[in-house]
Amino acid sequence: YAGRRRSRKAMSWWWLCIVGAAAFRAPVRMTTTVSAPVEGPKLTAERYIASNRFVTRPGAAAKFEARWANRKSRLATLDGFRYFTLLRQVPEDPSKAAKYDYMSFTIWEDKPSFDAWRQGDAFKEAHGGTGIGAFLTAMVSSLQVLKGPPSPVFYDGLLHLAAPPVDDPTRVVDGGWRVVDADGVSLLPAECFVAANRFAVRPGAEADFEERWSRRDSALAEMPGFKSFTMLRRDGAPANDPMGDDFNYMSFTVWQDKDSFLNWRNSNSFKDAHAAKPKSDDAPKAQPPWLRPPSVAFWEGVLELSSPQGA
Repeated sequence: YAGRRRSRKAMSWWWLCIVGAAAFRAPVRMTTTVSAPVEGPKLTAERYIASNRFVTRPGAAAKFEARWANRKSRLATLDGFRYFTLLRQVPEDPSKAAKYDYMSFTIWEDKPSFDAWRQGDAFKEAHGGTGIGAFLTAMVSSLQVLKGPPSPVFYDGLLHLAAPPVDDPTRVVDGGWRVVDADGVSLLPAECFVAANRFAVRPGAEADFEERWSRRDSALAEMPGFKSFTMLRRDGAPANDPMGDDFNYMSFTVWQDKDSFLNWRNSNSFKDAHAAKPKSDDAPKAQPPWLRPPSVAFWEGVLELSSPQGA
């Protein structure tokens, strides 16, 4: 009986890994007033994002990346797929760093496209296959590199903006997945840089928060190195999040590299987008829609993969 209990515990842990692993146009937006379709008080989702958060064991980061690089996947061939990257955290301030050091990030055309992948054979192939031998091999491999099961999180993508993808002959794709040299010893070279602002928006203030973003002026898409922007609205309540992540919105900008991001941050475009609007002396002080100031997070992405249409 004790043996069965241990077996069930291991199977339960691995099932969490499998379920968690599922979490995994030319620029025209953010230069005028609201242009996104509205459904009720909130903006309608234009993309669906599936993400998975991972905590790797000390010294196992390169092995973890190699597992992703060498996995069997045909992700880029699937209907509704738009973009993927595996993100590793770049903690600028360790005191504000997330509790996870890796995050998979997949953009789908919509939620039904994601659901179709998660319920299909392509998902099973990418997560160890259906045979007991492949299942056990994948489970043992995960136990060696991860501290606990992955933690999935899902988002609606709002105000989506993407530059057309640039053809790079050095990035080989075969059968819908990247071909890279991953030896499990050295980390993979960064292929993009992500800057994010995480917001804990007050209950009932979500529509006001979204409207503020939809009305802001920005020349983001005109900046060199810009790849994509999405305002992520969490699909599901963040309460009791296993990673302690209680943010329900996140502005998520993908850049070609860190230098491109720094160039934008030091530009007049950044200053104009973040300039305070002039207020009348008689105007009442408005309460911000968030509970506390936003928290900045940075990642660098590897194994970047895009559809022909871009993100």
